[in-house]
Amino acid sequence: METSDTASITAYHQARIASYGLRSSMALGWNTNSSQRVRFDVLASIANLTNQSVLDAGCGRGDLRVHLGLRYPGITYTGIDQMEPFINLARKQYGHIPRTTFQLGDLFTDTLPPSNYVLASGTLNYKSTHPRYIYQIIGKLFACCTKGLGFNLLSRIGHPPGDLCAYAPEGILEYCKTLSEKVIFKDGYQEGDYTVFMYK
Repeated sequence: METSDTASITAYHQARIASYGLRSSMALGWNTNSSQRVRFDVLASIANLTNQSVLDAGCGRGDLRVHLGLRYPGITYTGIDQMEPFINLARKQYGHIPRTTFQLGDLFTDTLPPSNYVLASGTLNYKSTHPRYIYQIIGKLFACCTKGLGFNLLSRIGHPPGDLCAYAPEGILEYCKTLSEKVIFKDGYQEGDYTVFMYK
């Protein structure tokens, strides 16, 4: 991802924080808290995550940490995000939970910690000036998991599209199947949204 893309994402969230407040789901780009929970529920079904290590790629405020912890005991969780206000709030809210770490960083340029599972909720929906960005970031996230990767994408967006981008699932699935022999596609849980699971 180009430096201009990173700056654009930062500006996008800064504007939403200014408009809706840091604690609002709108600051993250979600329309409602319920839409976030629905996506979390689907991602959490990737496997039995009990006693597994999980990397939350683009963790925002770290809300997925609590969602997973209520369902699976013994998780070792690392959240990484490029937005310092989100990371600071995540540390304040959830940093006290055992085996929980939040890191400020760029998913595309930084070295990512290896984990059993990598989850990315809403993280890959941003526009990029790099034509193959979506494939490169999927490949990078899959390379740093030892068991599986789960991510969601938008299949369509409203108008004007703003800083977000939609991806036809056919092309995404075709690419994912070049990396993994086991790829699972899930849709129908939220209009205009789908989830992909890839396993090692």
